[in-house]
Amino acid sequence: MTPDPRSRYHQALADQGYAPDPAQAQAVDALQACFEAVEQGRPTQGLYLWGPVGRGKTWLMDLFHRCLTVPARRQHFHHFMAWVHQRLFQLNGTPDPLQALARELSSEIRVLCFDELFVSDIGDAIILGRLFQVLFDQGVRVVATSNQPPQQLYRDGFNRERFLPAIHAIERHMQVLSVAGERDHRLHPGAERQRYWVAQAGEPCRLAAVFEQLSPDDPGCTQPLRLGARQVPVVRHSAGAVWCRFADLCEQPLAAMEFMALCDRFPAILVEGVPALGGDQREGRIARGTEDGAARVMAGDRELPALSPKDDAVRRFIALVDECYDRRVALYLEAQVPLDALYTQGYLAFPYQRTLSRLREMQLQRFA
Repeated sequence: MTPDPRSRYHQALADQGYAPDPAQAQAVDALQACFEAVEQGRPTQGLYLWGPVGRGKTWLMDLFHRCLTVPARRQHFHHFMAWVHQRLFQLNGTPDPLQALARELSSEIRVLCFDELFVSDIGDAIILGRLFQVLFDQGVRVVATSNQPPQQLYRDGFNRERFLPAIHAIERHMQVLSVAGERDHRLHPGAERQRYWVAQAGEPCRLAAVFEQLSPDDPGCTQPLRLGARQVPVVRHSAGAVWCRFADLCEQPLAAMEFMALCDRFPAILVEGVPALGGDQREGRIARGTEDGAARVMAGDRELPALSPKDDAVRRFIALVDECYDRRVALYLEAQVPLDALYTQGYLAFPYQRTLSRLREMQLQRFA
């Protein structure tokens, strides 16, 4: 008999010592109903699980995905959007490329699972405004996780009205369910493994010893890395690790695709010189996305959100942490301030809460 989400959930509670959580149990019931309908070929809605960080949304979605016997795809949302942009480029010249992409996807899968739905890029917002609807029209069922309810997605974003059709499609075709238990399950007890240090004046960088430990028989080289079309300066890199400066990774116009390539190539990433990232918000300027934060768009008379001085770099830092976390790539950081003081105020305070939770989890031995 094929395991189902409910039986896998109760088995995990029994075998792995996880604490029962009423909010999780409600989500499991919804996932079970969706699973049964999909497997039996019955019409059903998708599912949109949202709530604070650490409530087990990703874990529950992965339980669901592992149980499916119908064709399905599971991706981090950043990876899904990277694939969408690549396919749209390849379909350039095709009448209605979004429709063609949806038909292609529906011919391959019946269920699409993606993690961490968070929209901050105007290009993504415009595409998603119609993509969700055409996917639903083609019969693809979507199960997604997010830290925000649909109505809060891309809040205060530039040209947000272009994204509203995506929100309406989500609310029509997906059951929206809060997973907002009181427990942060990422912080259940575990052996600590230090991967974050505060730099001390007059002392050498702690990452030098980490790099040597990760590359015992390889002194590494200092030549820049080529990631796609870009050259990224490094302190050193070897087969086992890459050691970079924060300014070279997050204060330069790198895209999520470059961070994906970095995680493809190295099992460990070391970043020194991480500054205090928060700061007073100032008159609104908005970046067009992670990959071109230096390029601005004009908003006419529209009031833009007030950003902190390093918010463009913070967007890239969030993308880097997300990629390392999703791919189980060890991330070692040396910063100017303690972890809890790294970003305490600014426009990105809400999305950064997920990053902070993930960085804390990365300090545990089980994250390896």
